[in-house]
Amino acid sequence: MELFDWTIIAVAVPAVIFAGVSKAGFGSGAAFASATILALVMEPGEALGIMLPLLMLIDAASLPAYWRKWSWPDARVLLWGGIPGTILGALFYRSADPDTIRFLIGAIAILFVGWQLAQRSGLLTLASRRFGTKTGLAAGIVLGFTSFVSHAGGPAAAIYLLGQKLDKTTYQATTVLVFWAVNLFKSGFYAFMGIFSLQTLGFDLLMAPFAILGTFLGIRAHRMVPEKVFFSLTYTLLAVTGTKLIWDALT
Repeated sequence: MELFDWTIIAVAVPAVIFAGVSKAGFGSGAAFASATILALVMEPGEALGIMLPLLMLIDAASLPAYWRKWSWPDARVLLWGGIPGTILGALFYRSADPDTIRFLIGAIAILFVGWQLAQRSGLLTLASRRFGTKTGLAAGIVLGFTSFVSHAGGPAAAIYLLGQKLDKTTYQATTVLVFWAVNLFKSGFYAFMGIFSLQTLGFDLLMAPFAILGTFLGIRAHRMVPEKVFFSLTYTLLAVTGTKLIWDALT
């Protein structure tokens, strides 16, 4: 597919800005919406290959704003689980066809929206006490797997970290650190498996300024914009795009 097409660029620019805002300002939970949106106009593998370097750029640009504000014990347990989770994701990806990946990305998006709505309506509640190491390792494994196959590790991290009762900035800083490390680790697998290409990397160069813009806006929005406003838009986008991807995969 020709990536340097105006239709694809028109979809990619807001998607990349959105990823920057989400990762830099609101805990990475919904940043995978960008890959979900891109998968509507290109092969899922291309969407994943394009987004990973941009997500890594956003991670690197976000780190200085949250330096040493993270919870290292919580980050460490997620990272230990993330290593085998990433390897499992790589093994699954090697054997899956594009429609399977498309369906999985869509299903994760729908499940994420359902979980968030159930939590906000009171149907689901997090534990009243902090989660233990075993729960953190399990969340890390899910984080690594879903991050590899759809850049959707945010929900698993959110379930664990929200249960730790961290304040907003500590929570945000911890997600920035965790996903910086996980994305760096899985980039080696992406390169070895050919998910990157010269064409996707060239497209990343075009999108890089928009990733930086989104990061800047996200850091500002972290202090100024109510989370409810941001996530209401996010849930709508994920529900629509997730449904479309599942429909495409099945038909």
